[in-house]
Order: sequence, then structure tokens, then C-alpha cells
Amino acid sequence: MTAELVRGQNHPLPQTRLEIRISAGNPIVAGATLGDERGTVHGAEWVAHPASPQLAGIEVPKQAAAAHRLAVDLDAMPEHIHRVTVLLALPTGVGGPARFGAMAAPFVAVTGLDGTEIASYTITDLDSESAVAALELYRRQGAWKVRAIGQGYAGGLAAMLHDQGLEQGADLAARINEAVARGMARSVAQPPPRPEGDGRVRTAAAGGGTDPAPRQPQTPPRQPQTPPQQPQGAPAAGGSIDYQHPGRRTAAPPTPPPTAPPAAPGQPAQPVAGDASGWSMDERLYNQVWGMFEDLARTTAAYRSAVDFAESRMEQELDRVLSDPRTRVGPAADSARAEARAKQADLVEQARIALDRDLAQLIAEAEVVEAALPYAYARWDSPVWQAYQVPMEVPMALRLGDLHLPERTDLHIPMLVRLPLERGLWIDAGRSGSFDGPADSGELRRLAADAAVAIAARMLAVYPAGEFAVRVIDPAGSAAGSFAPLVGSGVLAEPPAAGAQGVSAVLAALTQRVDLVQMAIRSGATDALPPDLDTAEQLLIVHDFPHGFDDRAVTQLRYLADEGPSVGVHLMMVADREDARAYGPVLDPLWRSLLRLTPVADDHLADPWVGHAWTYEPPMVPPGSRVLGQVLGEVGRATQALREARARQSYGG
Repeated sequence: MTAELVRGQNHPLPQTRLEIRISAGNPIVAGATLGDERGTVHGAEWVAHPASPQLAGIEVPKQAAAAHRLAVDLDAMPEHIHRVTVLLALPTGVGGPARFGAMAAPFVAVTGLDGTEIASYTITDLDSESAVAALELYRRQGAWKVRAIGQGYAGGLAAMLHDQGLEQGADLAARINEAVARGMARSVAQPPPRPEGDGRVRTAAAGGGTDPAPRQPQTPPRQPQTPPQQPQGAPAAGGSIDYQHPGRRTAAPPTPPPTAPPAAPGQPAQPVAGDASGWSMDERLYNQVWGMFEDLARTTAAYRSAVDFAESRMEQELDRVLSDPRTRVGPAADSARAEARAKQADLVEQARIALDRDLAQLIAEAEVVEAALPYAYARWDSPVWQAYQVPMEVPMALRLGDLHLPERTDLHIPMLVRLPLERGLWIDAGRSGSFDGPADSGELRRLAADAAVAIAARMLAVYPAGEFAVRVIDPAGSAAGSFAPLVGSGVLAEPPAAGAQGVSAVLAALTQRVDLVQMAIRSGATDALPPDLDTAEQLLIVHDFPHGFDDRAVTQLRYLADEGPSVGVHLMMVADREDARAYGPVLDPLWRSLLRLTPVADDHLADPWVGHAWTYEPPMVPPGSRVLGQVLGEVGRATQALREARARQSYGG
């Protein structure tokens, strides 16, 4: 839960690799100073700013912008550094307000690398100040905390740096302002307000907002962060920043992000795959896909808002004409009506031109990005699958399908979810009334089972051999045809369970596994787990629920849905909710805990961020393609080789 700080309040930091996210009403400069136990800054080399953005353990943006992200690794801080103070300042010589009191209150949030907010602070009560010490991260008894400061300085950067003990503060402030003024840092437009808890990764995206007036959405340049290096003259080395992504087993040296070729004058920049921030190409592509999602959401919201405004203004003008009996009829009334409709059509046309321009840019980017996606993010028809090999490490995310909006149905955004899954999946085998699927319920159930197999195959394909296992419950055996690729390739831990006895055995085994692992974790005795316990992550596919389930089995299923993900047991339901109505509201929490997916295109995914209803398309294998058998065959051979190696080791022991 996010701690909303007030001035002077502190909060413990549960982790040391962080991001500090800043948003303001106008472009501002963000920086940071490193101080000793008293907070004293001993030299210009102890300050990270746009002209020198990298110090040990911290990197700040090279731009003046309305939104910032600062990367922090507190473990890499030298031992004599006890305070990291985040500074905000209004740039001089580039236009814009001269004091914070003339703009919206800056908002600062400390987040984890996954975007989860730890603490936030809105800096209020600023007036004539042009620089402010926003917050500080400080070391206390071996642990790090964050404190909200909000100390403003009417004398600007020079006064703030001097107050922290830097005698040459005026000279350094002049260098910073000069760097911003001569274009070392480009200003980007303010993004629309975001809801509380938004964990999206991009600092700015194209256009959007909810202004009633039409406007031209902008597409600011994306500036990927390069891995920080220790600058000359920085504080004594305290260890390099760990660029290894959380959960990765191995770390590769960071590679420089690609850069787009220079665009011709008057032409949009050429899109480049991987131009977002991140420690690896996979992470940059993941962030770029999320950025494309944000761009599409915002530019579509701007278009819809402009259309609504045009309609509203036309209705108001027509109401004024009709409200006066003297102008209801006659040539003057006809002229007023025609003029109101012409204005409405002109506004809609302007909004459509802006939308088409932004969508064309996004389509060009989507084509470039799609061709560069690794198989964990790629469609089944991507050539990358032809060279598939069982991986050595788990990727950070998995593609579960595509998303699009009705304004441009050919613009598909990959739907990526982080791994391991934080919630189970529900493949809806029933008709919701909102999609145009097959009329035959049996065909829809078959498609749902096929979708479950396609998703399970993708999950098997992205895990190293032996680290992910799939179990299937098919009480009546009605989906034997759909599950045949899993059975024939040998990737299943055991044959699909059938009948009430099979259902009971699988649920009992998985429930016991969850209980044992939870107890081991809570007691700190993970080495005491039974040697025959399968510690691989588990995916349980339950087909045709609730047929074959008694009350005890239903209770176990709910338990697995609630407790399983935290210890590596994931649930995939293939079911029609209407079939479970006999249980009453007792199963409502189960459905709400699962991510609902459909076997055919359906606009059921609601977006609370801007209010869109996104159409979801499942990751189905193209008709006639052999890619599913090829991939499962590779996984099956690797799994069988691992089983044989373990058997030989056990026999030899």
C-alpha cells in the first residue's frame, strides 16, 4: 500500500533498487545530491544533474521535462554517502513559469522497478520558489528510509546548492541552466494526469487527455536510459550498480539502446525497436510495447473527447437558435443550423486528421517492433519460432494475445503479462453476448480448449526444462482432441485426470504442495521440503468446470486460486460461468480472482485508466501451422532428457 507522505514524514524502504517518478505541470529540471551524515555536499562531483547525469548508484534524466524517472541503486552507494536528496528546479532561459507557485504542485513517487508505488509526496504551498528539495533517501542504522522535505528556495538552484554546503553552488547552477538552455536536454510535453497507482513505464506518450477542445497530440522523443557509469571525480567507489533484472538467474552486460536514423525535415522520426528504457533488450521491448499501448489509449481518448466537444457545441448552438421564436424558422435559422453543423464537421475532421497521423506513426512502430520481438512476446506466425530452442532463463513477460480499439482494428498491441503470473486465467467457454462468435456452443467450447492449449504451450516454451509443469483435469474427457498435442509431446507431468477420483487426486496433490511450500517459507526451512516434491512451477488446466467437482473439490479449487500463485501454482479455468450458477454466489470470488480471456475476439477488457473497452484477441495458432507441434516437441525432448538424467543420477546414488 502506498504511503502518502506529508512534509517531514518518513517511511521505510523495503528494497534498494528503486525509481523516483516525478510529474509536474511544466518542464522542470531534476537532479540529486549525495551528502554525508550531516547532508553536506562536498563538491560539484557529488551532484547528478542534466549536464552530468550519472553518479555511483543514481542516474537522473538529461532533459527538462514535465515527467521524470530517476534510477536509484542504494546498494551501490559508497559507504560514506548517507543522504540522497532529490532536487527540482525551473529551467531559466527557455521560457515557462519562473516560480513553482504559478504551476501545478509537483508530484513525486518512490516506486519499485515494477512500478509499484512505495511512497508518494505532493509538494504543496510553493509560491515564489524556483527550486525545491523534494525528498531525501537517508541511511539510518543500516537501513534506508525516505523523507518528504518540500523545502523551496526563491534564490533558485544556486541558493539550494549553497544551503547544502556547496561553495561553488552558483557556478554549478549556471552550468546546469546553460546545459538546458543550449539544448542538451529537450523538453517534452506534459502527459495527461494518471490515476493513483498507475505503474506504467513511459514518462510521456502521444497526445491524449480529456480536454473538451480538440488538439494535436504530440509524440515526444523517447530517450532510453543508458547504464550509468562512474564519472571521474565522483565519490569513492562503493560497488557498481547491479543491472541484473529481479528474478533473472544470469546477467548479461547492458547493451547500448538502438537509435533512430535522423528524420528528414518535416517528417516524423523513423521508429526503432527497443528505444525504451531498460537493462536488456527484452525489457526495453516490453517497455516499448507498454508505451505503444499508452500512446494508442491517449490519442484515441483525445479524438473521442474532441468529437464529444464538437457534438456538444453544435447542440448548444442549435438550442440557442430554437430557443428564440423569432429565429426558429426562416433563412436566418437555416443559415445558423448549417453554420453549426459545418463547425461540428470541421472540428471532427481536424480531430480525425490528428488521429490518423498518430495512428499511422504507431502502425509503423508496431511493424518494426513486431518483427524484433523474441518468441516470448511474438505471435505464433512469427519466424522467430522456427529457430526455437528451450531457454536457459525465464523471460520477464509473456504474450497472452492482442489488443485493439475500434478506431483502427488493424493496429494490434501485444498483451504482455509479467512472469510469474500473479493471478490465474479463465478461458470463458460461454457466450457473453458482446462478441460475434460461433453460434454452436460445442464449437465455442472446443475453441476455448484450443486457446487454453495455445497459452499453456507458450508458457511451457518460455521456461527452462524442468522448471514448469502442466497438469490437466478433464473429468469427462471431452477435450481429448484439443489436449492431444500436450499428451503426444510428453510435456504433461501425467495424463489428463478424468472422473471424480482423478479430479480429487490432482487437487489433493497440488493443495498439499501449496501447504508444504507455504509452511517451509514461513518457517525459513525450505531445505526441509520432501526430496520428491516437484518444486517446478505448476499450471493446472481445469476443463469443463464444474462437471465432476463436488463441494470439497470446489473448495480446494478456490484455495488454489487464492494461495497458489504466491508459491508457484497457477490455475487456468476453461469454463462457462453459467454452468456454475447452481453453486450460487459462493464462486463469485473465484471468477473475480481470475483474468478473463475469450477464445474469440471480444471487447470485454475494460481500461479504467482512460475508460476504453479494449478488444482482446487470443493467441491462436494459425490454421494448418505446425509451429505448435514443433515447439512442444522441443520442450518434450528437453523434458524427457532431464527426466532421464535425474533417473540416472538417482540410480547412481
